[in-house]
Amino acid sequence: MEMKVAVNGSSQAGSSQPIQKPRIILAASGSVAAIKFGVLADSLSDWAEVRAVTTKSALHFIDRQSLPPSVKFYVDEDEWSSWGKIGDDVLHIELRKWADVMVIAPLSANTLAKIAGGLCDNLLTCIIRAWDYSKPIFVAPAMNTFMWENRFTQKHLESIKDLGILVISPIPKKLACGDYGNGAMAEPSVIDSTLRLAMYNREFQVKSMPLDSL
Repeated sequence: MEMKVAVNGSSQAGSSQPIQKPRIILAASGSVAAIKFGVLADSLSDWAEVRAVTTKSALHFIDRQSLPPSVKFYVDEDEWSSWGKIGDDVLHIELRKWADVMVIAPLSANTLAKIAGGLCDNLLTCIIRAWDYSKPIFVAPAMNTFMWENRFTQKHLESIKDLGILVISPIPKKLACGDYGNGAMAEPSVIDSTLRLAMYNREFQVKSMPLDSL
């Protein structure tokens, strides 16, 4: 994210320069919680540039018409649609370069396992595999309680945390399957505020750096 270095409380470029919005990749994998994708996209779009990436399974739960017009939407079929020869842009690399932060909400048990194992068989997991981990990445898991409490899940969470991926913990409630327990995705408002705080802290750190260290 391009940020102006503050000098005596103002930007070097002057106060007339517009502040560039953070760039967020909002991704979703196959969980019923993806029905809230549009709400989250709308909320994030209030203060950031948003590009959406979803897995094929997530499309069962997402109404594309619910997304703000400003949000560009990408699916697996887009990965190589504009590529014709060596030297052409590769979508997962270009998205990785473009973004300041990424959040997967919801993160399913299946996609969690793929990330933990280093698999990259769709657009979303290719972005993760190519990610620059100097930039933050968040995940908001959503799954049945028994899946959440499974030992595989705990091992996979440890693996992604070792990469530096930040987990927005699920919450207990009545789940889509009818069970009650932990595993529901955090509310969109919580995810939004978590990202706002992360980007605010990131900008503050850049502005606080001595000029001779840049």
